[in-house]
Amino acid sequence: MDWSLRELRFFVAAAEAGSFTEAAAQLYVSQAAVSRTIAGLEKAVGDTLLRRVPRGCELTSTGQLVLPPARRVLAEAERFTEFLTTRHGVLRLGYAWAALGRHTAPLQRDWAQRHEAIELELVRHNSPTAGLADGLCDVAVLRREVDDKRFDSVVVGLERRLVAFAADDPQWSRRRQLRMDEIADRRVVIDPRVGTTTSRLWDGADHLPRFLESNDVDSWLDAIAAGRGVGITAEATAHHHPRPGVTYRPIKDGPRIPVKLVWWSDHRPTGLHDLVDAVTQLYTRS
Repeated sequence: MDWSLRELRFFVAAAEAGSFTEAAAQLYVSQAAVSRTIAGLEKAVGDTLLRRVPRGCELTSTGQLVLPPARRVLAEAERFTEFLTTRHGVLRLGYAWAALGRHTAPLQRDWAQRHEAIELELVRHNSPTAGLADGLCDVAVLRREVDDKRFDSVVVGLERRLVAFAADDPQWSRRRQLRMDEIADRRVVIDPRVGTTTSRLWDGADHLPRFLESNDVDSWLDAIAAGRGVGITAEATAHHHPRPGVTYRPIKDGPRIPVKLVWWSDHRPTGLHDLVDAVTQLYTRS
């Protein structure tokens, strides 16, 4: 079946106007062009869509069935056209868990003041590339190693590693900081897809913690608040996801977490240079 958006547009215009003549006027074409184009669509459909009546035209039973999906297709096409025309005016910053923590809001405010022509839009997507590989963002905030030659990256800052535990934890509720060997004695909740906690953090240690897997930051927090385990995360999580019943404390000997901005190697999005500079300055001042 071969049809075109032009045919759908002409059909919808005639159906809504109830007249080939009125549709031609709206579309700035001749009535013959409208008739010919709709006839092409009818040939593809294999049935008549509009019948002529003394005062114009009206939908056939098939036309009544075709009209709603035709409108939806045209609406999607319009949204796609809008995306193509405005994509250079929007810089989509993807993240999986915590964006830039306490630097997120300052970045958004400063960006809005300095870049009237480019809107910074945050996109949350729980995937290893925070939506970058899926085409959902232009630049991604990642805290894991990027072992993919399709992408370029730059480290824009370092964050402390924190431990998260239930606020009423009988062993740790009064502690101000913890050590990695103490955490190894507990069950640790991890997100193996996007999290920064793996067994490698305890390389050379006497023993490893038990692990409990979660699907995203919400299930991670739920498990910790319920006392099913503790978690290790970047300090950005504490700012981005404060949760009643969950306490965050620094890990005294926890290695720092590098924060990276990542983008496609073959495409440097508009505003990337300014974004890298702005985020780097925020981390430098902290």
